[in-house]
Amino acid sequence: MASMETADNKETPAPTASPASIPDLTGKSDDELLQMRICDLKLKIQGTELEARIQTFHDELAAKGVSFKPLCYLGDEWFCPEGSATIAIPFYLAHPRLKKLEEHMMMEVEGGTEAWCMRLLRHEMGHVLNHVYLIDKDRRWQKIFGPPSLEYSESFRARPYSKRFVRHLEGWYAQSHPEEDFAETVAIWLTPGVDWKQQYRDWTALKKLEYVDTLLHKLAGQPPMVLSKVKMSEASRLRSRLEAYYRRRRRLYAQDFPDFFDADLKKLFADAAVAPNNERAAVFLRRSSKMILNAVSVWTGEPKFTLNRVLRALTQRCAELDLRLRAESAGVEISAYLATLASHYRLTGKFKVT
Repeated sequence: MASMETADNKETPAPTASPASIPDLTGKSDDELLQMRICDLKLKIQGTELEARIQTFHDELAAKGVSFKPLCYLGDEWFCPEGSATIAIPFYLAHPRLKKLEEHMMMEVEGGTEAWCMRLLRHEMGHVLNHVYLIDKDRRWQKIFGPPSLEYSESFRARPYSKRFVRHLEGWYAQSHPEEDFAETVAIWLTPGVDWKQQYRDWTALKKLEYVDTLLHKLAGQPPMVLSKVKMSEASRLRSRLEAYYRRRRRLYAQDFPDFFDADLKKLFADAAVAPNNERAAVFLRRSSKMILNAVSVWTGEPKFTLNRVLRALTQRCAELDLRLRAESAGVEISAYLATLASHYRLTGKFKVT
């Protein structure tokens, strides 16, 4: 996953903190936390649930014969710095209070569960292996996965039923770029208990898994060709306040949504003059928003924060038009509609194609 540097993320050397200077985050309100600088949180992996998960991750590598262990550190997001042998883990995962703030601000906690965290670690390990062994320079790698020089794009034409790619992270992430395709393939190969030969039998993606299997057995025990321990955007050096950090992240997902949803909404819901006694559509959408967002996010791979912006716009417009429920299947229909908008965004970068 690509890293991103902004003016909000200026780095500065941070002095070693004494136990007395470590802030107690548990009792702080959201407003108090948002005014704190990331470097002043004094977060560490040691002693947190991340420490045990990283150890499990290292055990998985050893079980697969991968002797090289990447350096994991706290950063501002999940990523592997270009050319490095390090993995950045979002700082908010190092404290339960910050996880709650993350969920409040972004509506989900990426890597917040053990299973999700392990999936992301395995994915980033694919990038680490690529970096330290210069694997993508190999002509066969490029023939199998494609040219690594392709530009990244947030909107790519996903093919949900394609058997050319493994399925690991949500949103068909393997299809986004050759390097992500390789990282996702490595992640499947690393996952304990997965019989990938059976699971991907008759898939074109099986050739990629076989290539990774042969390659990593060949590299077993070999020292890295390049060993950079660069730690970009290290949390202990980030001077930006949490308020600015979330402003930046929200800006990445924020969209100026078009105002031409009316015709669609009138197909989904009834006019108040036709069904005056039916429940208001806006009330229903507010009550069902969590269920709708969870379902659509899982199947489209779009962040809940982005989807919520769309759903809030639809809900507000339903209130202004005083629309009413038409049928008991309204939840299914609005979920399908929201998923359609998300799919358009995935393919074109816009939520609706005129």
